[in-house]
Amino acid sequence: MLLTVATLTDAADETVMIGRFSTGDRTHWQDKAFQGETRYHFDNRSGRPALFADSQGAASGLYREIKIDLDRTPWLNWSWRVDRVLHHVDERAKSGDDYPARVYVVVSGGAAFWKTRSLVYVWASNQPIGATWPNAYTANAQVMALQSGAQNAGRWIREKRNIRADFQQLFGEKIDFIDAVALMTDTDNSGQSASAWYGDIYFTAR
Repeated sequence: MLLTVATLTDAADETVMIGRFSTGDRTHWQDKAFQGETRYHFDNRSGRPALFADSQGAASGLYREIKIDLDRTPWLNWSWRVDRVLHHVDERAKSGDDYPARVYVVVSGGAAFWKTRSLVYVWASNQPIGATWPNAYTANAQVMALQSGAQNAGRWIREKRNIRADFQQLFGEKIDFIDAVALMTDTDNSGQSASAWYGDIYFTAR
């Protein structure tokens, strides 16, 4: 598949735009369904234009294949908002592997697909902020809780993560490139409902 890299080289700090959701642009983003279909569309009900996700016992996401040079732009930036979290779920178990919002960074294994690894940032319902754990289905996906519970529900929260540093922490490996970014709001295992908004997603040099 075609991998594209778009940069703003005239800026003092290089920026690679991944998702310009504030303008209603889903160009290059593809759907991936696992169980049912989370509905994704644009609206401004959160107080600003953004990508809205609504899951009713479903699990599907959006992803964009794009090769990012972490020597140039190691920082991933985004904003998100949830209105509620899930109740009585154990996010470390398969039965509770649901999140109102999550953002993936993917390093492809190429032809050796079993070597594909994912760093997953989540808005957890019960795990504390800063907690990390392997995904309940595969150790090739490592999860980090950046937000937790309802304390910040109903508010836009900005996030900024050094992908190379986090990958080193969770996988014990230095990487130079990532190959895709994805997002997902899902509730298929718990059968509950959740909604979230995602703002622009982009990489920066610092």
